[in-house]
Amino acid sequence: MSNLPKDFIRINNVSRRFQSADSEVVALNNVSLDIPQGQFTAIVGRSGSGKTTLLNIIAGLDTADEGSVDIDGQQVSNYSDRQQTEFRRRTIGFVFQSFGLLPLLSAAENIDLSLRIAGAGMRDRQQRTSELLDQVGLSHRSDHRPYELSGGEQQRVAVARALANNPPLLIADEPTGELDSTTGAQIFSLLRSVADSGVTILTATHDPFVMEHVDVVREMSDGRLLPQGEGIVTSRIIPDKKDKSIPRQRTALRPPTVPRRAP
Repeated sequence: MSNLPKDFIRINNVSRRFQSADSEVVALNNVSLDIPQGQFTAIVGRSGSGKTTLLNIIAGLDTADEGSVDIDGQQVSNYSDRQQTEFRRRTIGFVFQSFGLLPLLSAAENIDLSLRIAGAGMRDRQQRTSELLDQVGLSHRSDHRPYELSGGEQQRVAVARALANNPPLLIADEPTGELDSTTGAQIFSLLRSVADSGVTILTATHDPFVMEHVDVVREMSDGRLLPQGEGIVTSRIIPDKKDKSIPRQRTALRPPTVPRRAP
């Protein structure tokens, strides 16, 4: 029997078109991709290549014109809006380029809010928040608000918040886009440790440091997912620590807009 993990995400012949005033824009053109459980996959490509449209469709934030998306054995592309919302709440954590933290809440309170919305009790919220802050190395900054944190610290809080409800899937859209190269490498190192714990991670990025941390890199161009070996960036294969046979191969996602108040 194969030791390969099952495909957690299956994208089958997905296409997405947008109608402009005088022409049709093909954002995705017959894209198919299988992602095993626990794999850290990066989608790279020029701006406008279709990376984030693909993430939006996987996350149920947009609807494909053709094709289907299966996540954990469920054909989520057929879900109603209400079903999609519930599925996202239970299954997907999001990390945004612009962090998306609520500016009037502390680091701990930003994480706690996700748990509160999910219905967790106070004791469980306190314990989980403490665990996550420790995991991202920010226990000593738990009472600080976003404006008191560096960009890298804010993104680490955002990762902790995304993991609050133990989602099996993490979607990160340009998670290092507003960070310097050193801090960006630290964020990808953190995401690598999250993937090693069994979480499936899918990221869209321009960051060259991604190659050092992900299992698979796939490139998009003009709405097409290029075959491995084609394009500017080619896929790499890195042995998994646990299983040597596992291949390691924008309209941006937008967090809620909250008015900022002067400190």
